[in-house]
Amino acid sequence: MKRMHIHVGVKDIAEGVKFYSALFGAEPTKQMADYAKWMLDDPRLNFAISTRSGKQGLDHLGFQVEDEKELSAMREQLQKADIATYDEGETVCCYAESDKTWLQDPAGIAWEAYQTMGDAQLFSGKAESEDSACCAPVSIPVVAAPSSCCEPSDNNKSGCC
Repeated sequence: MKRMHIHVGVKDIAEGVKFYSALFGAEPTKQMADYAKWMLDDPRLNFAISTRSGKQGLDHLGFQVEDEKELSAMREQLQKADIATYDEGETVCCYAESDKTWLQDPAGIAWEAYQTMGDAQLFSGKAESEDSACCAPVSIPVVAAPSSCCEPSDNNKSGCC
């Protein structure tokens, strides 16, 4: 069964942990100096915050799957829909060993489909430094945005539906 994933960039981990712990009514299941994660069952959510994203607010979204079979099915679903993806494969990210596929939606939001295989001692497999970025690759294929809705037309002067 899939678990929705949301990763938010924060300026201060302690402040973020305090806020989201109150919001979720639960303490993080994993917490490091630059990262915290809540694995919630209601709603079924993997919610993470970190100071690594380089920005505050939404960093990326995704689906965490439970096994290789489910990840293969998601990859096949994306391929059949002709959605461009970047298969990162096995990697270390957010203190976890994972197998990941990335894509970008028409709004420019990075999405990942991934399976976590185990814990890791490092934030990422890249060279560790305080300013190393979050997990999303620099270049993710972009899905073309539909152009009919929010462009001004004779019937819609504002440009929004």
